[in-house]
Amino acid sequence: MRTDSGPVTCTVTDGIAHVRLSRPEKLNALTLDILDDLVSTAHALRRDRTLRAVIVSGDGDAFCAGLDFASVLRNPAGVARAFVPRPLRGTNTFQEAPWAFRRIPVPVIAAVHGHCLGGGLQIALAADFRIATPDSRWSVLEGKWGLIPDMSGIQALKELVGIDQAKLLTMTAEVFDGTRAHDLGLVTRLDNDPLSGALRLANELSHRSPDALAAAKRLFNDTWTASPRRTFARERIEQAFLLAARNTKAAREAAFKKAEAVYGPRGR
Repeated sequence: MRTDSGPVTCTVTDGIAHVRLSRPEKLNALTLDILDDLVSTAHALRRDRTLRAVIVSGDGDAFCAGLDFASVLRNPAGVARAFVPRPLRGTNTFQEAPWAFRRIPVPVIAAVHGHCLGGGLQIALAADFRIATPDSRWSVLEGKWGLIPDMSGIQALKELVGIDQAKLLTMTAEVFDGTRAHDLGLVTRLDNDPLSGALRLANELSHRSPDALAAAKRLFNDTWTASPRRTFARERIEQAFLLAARNTKAAREAAFKKAEAVYGPRGR
């Protein structure tokens, strides 16, 4: 897929998708249209079995400054529609915009610079990995407006930090830099050029079996708070599929020959 215009653009090169928030004049602040575009883009990428990784970034001076309240509140009917959850997925549009990227069965990497606030932070936290500049600005900013994070942020925060830190960040709406975000566990790696860092990681991961990467992502996402018994059962199921997968055979043969593996489309 390729979309080169609009507030969300997406290009795919050599199996690596680059999704850009492209509203730089507004620091990529989120509108209802952007949320819809993020959902449809993530759903389309999920169906692409040749995909190897996804990078999410923001054009201009920021990753994303959060929700554009002035724009969104001019459309109360649209807000009401976006607030209604989808019965099958259990998310509304605000939640699905970030969380749909969790459902893409390839590694998703957020490249963060400038502002990463409110809804923007929640989009970043829905990625599997976050690479950020040390001076990027982070905040669970909803508390400033008398609100709570409701774009999947509560789920993401409780997976990444302790409950006391999650409460503190949410209740204070503190603004902190990328170095502190890294210390807290919200940022995976610091890099002065996060987009280049994200591309290096995506290329590194593309040398692994796409079936193994998908299985690892499913396992960690689906069993992070599960009992050992349930986790062990899921391990067995995923491994059984991998043992019979063509991409596993390609990885094994390449390892024996000390050669580069050539992988086919992802099995599932």
